[in-house]
Amino acid sequence: MQLTPFKLERYFARYEFNVKYLLCSSDCESLSVGDLLAFEPEADEGLKRHWLGYTESSGAPSLRQEISRIYTGIQPEQVLVHSGAEEAIFLFMHAMLQPGDHIIVHWPCYQSLFEIARSIGCEVTFWEARLQNEWALDLDELKRSLRPNTRAVIVNTPHNPTGTLMPQTDYRALNELVQERDLLLFSDEVYRELEYDPADRLPSACELNQSAVSLGVMSKTYGLAGLRIGWIATHNAPVYARMAALKDYTTICSSAPSEYLSELALRHRGQISGRNLQIIHDNLSLLDGFFSARADRFEWVRPKAGPIAFPRLIGEDVEQFCHQLVTNSGVLLLPGTMYDHPGNHFRLGFARKNMPQALAQLEQFLDHRPTTGSLP
Repeated sequence: MQLTPFKLERYFARYEFNVKYLLCSSDCESLSVGDLLAFEPEADEGLKRHWLGYTESSGAPSLRQEISRIYTGIQPEQVLVHSGAEEAIFLFMHAMLQPGDHIIVHWPCYQSLFEIARSIGCEVTFWEARLQNEWALDLDELKRSLRPNTRAVIVNTPHNPTGTLMPQTDYRALNELVQERDLLLFSDEVYRELEYDPADRLPSACELNQSAVSLGVMSKTYGLAGLRIGWIATHNAPVYARMAALKDYTTICSSAPSEYLSELALRHRGQISGRNLQIIHDNLSLLDGFFSARADRFEWVRPKAGPIAFPRLIGEDVEQFCHQLVTNSGVLLLPGTMYDHPGNHFRLGFARKNMPQALAQLEQFLDHRPTTGSLP
């Protein structure tokens, strides 16, 4: 297995803990351990008594029970806990794909959603979301991409990095299509429950499709990345069994304190996601004014869900712009080149409490610096 460097993660490794303002974070405002324990009177003592031996490889039964409540029709034994979403992606690809298989991947996307398959020897076709279509996917394009050796479709909604949300009709049609063609659907749903209008929330793929695999994690909607807990939910018993068997060669099991705190957080997930949605709504109102006032410098499609968007920079190279911004103002944006996207975009994150301060620094940077390039 030969994996190319993970551009996005290497970029964050360089900057993330050395700058004052992260204006490109893909997760929401986090909580302290104390914040979590305050949700329940006995939680503090419960954590002190919690056993620090090995945990069950599939995840603590009580944690899987709590995760299963996120879904309709999913039982705890159909939930497999992982060390973050990344392990789940890695194990799904290795469990279900072989050299020569063809997969179709919603793009732009998190690099591991296609890079791991490439390292296995799979053929990858990008199902591209385009700015001119307001980042919407074209189902006819997906159908044209299908081949006799197509094994799986990989989709992410709500979407990283554009913040788009697939329409209900398209999402249901996608699930019907993959079932008709006997394809696997791996559905990255790590931003679910962050829809700005709850009426827009999609069913999980595992609720619509007996073969689909739905991906969830504590880090994005709930802002609890430090717990390193993710999971898959699926009715597909063969997929579950193969992933569980491979997990014996990776993490084996999760951290006992992380499982305890994740279970606690999920019992109060409505409060946590509600708080993060309020931060998002407050910050989006500022961004609306910012992009309206600076339409000569930026083009954006307002997102419909999640904590991120993918604006386009007008008039100069986005990598140079992001470098100068972080160097001069301590504000980090993520250039779209980290997704290998050629459109001069950058990822913008707006689910942190200090986003107004970061945005003010960006505005000051722009006010004191004319455009210097000649890009369209």
